[in-house]
Amino acid sequence: MKYAFATVAVFFIAVACNDQPRELSSTNPINWEKRRMTSPISDTLDTGHTFLSIYSSIYMRNDQEQSDLTVTVSLHNPNRDEDVFIDKAVYYNTHGEAIRTYFDQTIFIKPMETVQIVIDGIDKEGGTGANFIFDWQKKRNSNEPLFEAVMINTYGSQGLSFVTEGKRIK
Repeated sequence: MKYAFATVAVFFIAVACNDQPRELSSTNPINWEKRRMTSPISDTLDTGHTFLSIYSSIYMRNDQEQSDLTVTVSLHNPNRDEDVFIDKAVYYNTHGEAIRTYFDQTIFIKPMETVQIVIDGIDKEGGTGANFIFDWQKKRNSNEPLFEAVMINTYGSQGLSFVTEGKRIK
């Protein structure tokens, strides 16, 4: 019995210490392929660009200690009857360098639908001042898409969370 327990314990330790990096949940291109526009869209649509600040980590206590955050970026279509179209989503790090393009072919978001990009808590590339730029299109008399981010982390029974909202830019 003593040897069986030791064998099981060694197995669990070996599995827990597996050093193979896990795929980041937010980088899977298949998620966006399903939403890609396959037919041409009207050339009479209004276009716009939205800036969304996010934080994959923040400073805690001083400028030497950081806390990593999980980020949920939500792309909302607030229209009841019209699709909105997102042409491109680019993720920039604290230094203003484009580090990831989630898609650069037009996707659709159905009326009242929300789609998300999740930046895992272990993904530190963005840093303390990361952001997104979204290029989008909408029908003339419809609402613009809305972009929000929720950042969260927990420490035992303590939690930290906050929200940012996108701002339209030129």
